[in-house]
Amino acid sequence: MLTLDRLSAGYGPVRALQDVSFTAAKGQITAVLGANGAGKTTLLRTVSGLHRAESGTIELDGKPLRRTPAELMPALGMVHVPEGRGVITELSVEENLRLGGLAKGGKVRPEDLHRAYDLFPVLADRRAGLAHTLSGGERQMLVIGRALMSEPRLLLLDEPSLGLAPRIVAQIFDLLRGQVDDHGLTVLLVEQNARSALSVADHGIVLNLGRVVADEPAAVLAADDQLRHAYLGF
Repeated sequence: MLTLDRLSAGYGPVRALQDVSFTAAKGQITAVLGANGAGKTTLLRTVSGLHRAESGTIELDGKPLRRTPAELMPALGMVHVPEGRGVITELSVEENLRLGGLAKGGKVRPEDLHRAYDLFPVLADRRAGLAHTLSGGERQMLVIGRALMSEPRLLLLDEPSLGLAPRIVAQIFDLLRGQVDDHGLTVLLVEQNARSALSVADHGIVLNLGRVVADEPAAVLAADDQLRHAYLGF
């Protein structure tokens, strides 16, 4: 599905990613883990075209993407949800969702909205309300729902649990697992909470100072005490 080969990127003299290579398999959740400053967010930004790679390749189903502008990614089946729950606060919940549907081109169908509301019933109850009235958890649901409106094949998700109560995190991760298992969605998940991420992921990548130091099934990483203590903090 998504293949990176010797991908490098940086900010001036700072090397944020160094020769990163791995594959995110179709229909699986691949968790990208590591300490702050490991390069996790830069990785997602580079894959989605928001940050320019210096070298290496990015391929989605064999199609080269390294030089593809970020605004064209949704039409190719990739959607990036950055950290920070970036809703458009002046718009209603439904208007935010409709923007996600427009990203794939054409009209937003009623069934697309119904599907989003089925996934997140709380959004259906708040559909006419302005997004600034939502709680942090509801905003996270809205940005994920908006991303899914474009029917992506690959979802890049950056720190969805940040600042949320464990109950809301579990709800969001359960929903992601359902989208993967029932609809074949592929997810590249960046998470600071490594324990939660590995509990829902199929595979894990551990970054340290921009380099891949582990690339294993999630269960293997979770059981590796030395690696967990060295890089994952639990």
